[in-house]
Amino acid sequence: MSAAIGFDNEKYIREQTAEILQRVERFNNKLYLEFGGKLLYDYHAARVLPGYDPNVKMRLLQKLKDKADILLCIYAGDIERKKIRADFGITYDSDALKLIDDLRSWGIEVLGVVITRYDNQPAATVFKNKLERRGIKVFTHRFTKGYPTEVDVIASDEGYGQNTYIDSEKPLVIVTGPGPGSGKLATCLSQLYHDYRRGIKSGYAKFETFPVWNLPLKHPVNVAYEAATADLKDLNLIDPFHLDAYDRKAVNYNRDVEIFPVLKRILEKITGGESFYRSPTDMGVNRVGFAITDNEVSIEAAKQELIRRYFRYRCEYIMGFSDKESVQRVELFIKDFGINPEYRRVVEPARHAALCAQNLHKGNKGIFCGAAMELKDGTIVTGNNSPLLHAASSLVLHAIKYLAEIPPKIKLLPPAITDSVQKLKMRILAEKSVSLDLNETLIALSISASTNPAAQLAMDRLEDLKGCEVHITHIPTPGDEEGLRRIGVNATSDPVFSTANLFIS
Repeated sequence: MSAAIGFDNEKYIREQTAEILQRVERFNNKLYLEFGGKLLYDYHAARVLPGYDPNVKMRLLQKLKDKADILLCIYAGDIERKKIRADFGITYDSDALKLIDDLRSWGIEVLGVVITRYDNQPAATVFKNKLERRGIKVFTHRFTKGYPTEVDVIASDEGYGQNTYIDSEKPLVIVTGPGPGSGKLATCLSQLYHDYRRGIKSGYAKFETFPVWNLPLKHPVNVAYEAATADLKDLNLIDPFHLDAYDRKAVNYNRDVEIFPVLKRILEKITGGESFYRSPTDMGVNRVGFAITDNEVSIEAAKQELIRRYFRYRCEYIMGFSDKESVQRVELFIKDFGINPEYRRVVEPARHAALCAQNLHKGNKGIFCGAAMELKDGTIVTGNNSPLLHAASSLVLHAIKYLAEIPPKIKLLPPAITDSVQKLKMRILAEKSVSLDLNETLIALSISASTNPAAQLAMDRLEDLKGCEVHITHIPTPGDEEGLRRIGVNATSDPVFSTANLFIS
């Protein structure tokens, strides 16, 4: 059974390219385009818009690369506090380095990196030195004096004027960065200020995938965006400026609407004339809504994403990363659509697998974990923990054995290999648990595959797990979490720790 498709990437690229180039032409062939969201690996968009290529924006960029330069912004405070990008499990500064490498692999060079709100923070200075010593141009921008209320100061030599001007010969400058608050807007406006001082009448526009302005306010795809940013307290709303100017409804979000009057005044101060834009929606160049080919498919996918976010916030809450309000907001979103967490098909089978393990090992102390995976043909496979394997490890082995049509009795991991790994963990690494996490299991499987044809057949099916849905009854250990991320499944878990220990390695 093939997954339902609800998005046309080729139509999106055509329309988005045309929209951007039209805006470039409108501003005398010099446009600063703020790129919101993820430039690469936009898995949120891929989950709520089935068929969406997570790297479609990079394909779009390749079409524009002869006309475009790229500036990468990163907020110094995010470097200092080691903020984590959740989908990769790496810090924002590491993500910036990864993005530069990824862009190069697509044949695109970065014009430079802008460290915003820089105030000689030690970690940001180390990051700056690291980049410069590898041949990357680095620019530092201080906090904008007078922002956001003192427009006369902001658009002056004391404000944007104190920032270094970044020369760019190409008509389009794409300004991107890891996560919200990276300083993309300030960088665009600073460049705009310097351009006008030089007699260059450039312009600004924004490319933000979500919320989708031409979908209804309470469309599940837009609500899923609210859920994704629940910790930022973002709210979708009808753009009041757009409604007033054109008598047409368009969806935007609170931060853009709140800052629009200030932004409009700054633009008018810089340009010395009336702003081209009458609403925050006007600033956007987003055509994603026009490439949705199956609304019902997207509605169902977005509902599933709401439940994933619900589980994630619940786990983050008990780990201390999120607040109760974020959990409650997403819980209300779910209730608004008349669904519950068990609407996710893998939740109850995972909990049943944990119960079966508990019944099988009555009298044994410890916590019993269950896991379930929905394969692409709709089949649900389960696994649970044991003295040998974590639940995630058991689940993945069961799934690839099923896909490779290997009988259950055939062992993929011979005792010689598992015993050796367990001895290493116990005697050399002095670990308390010798049960194999998913990362360790995948390495053991690759070793087994060199002599075991069944293990090789099973390992060849690992790629078929990408995009499958997984639920685990306990928060995955770091080794399980990394393994699940690497094989590309959409994993959720109940907000329960797999051990009573406070430190989990």
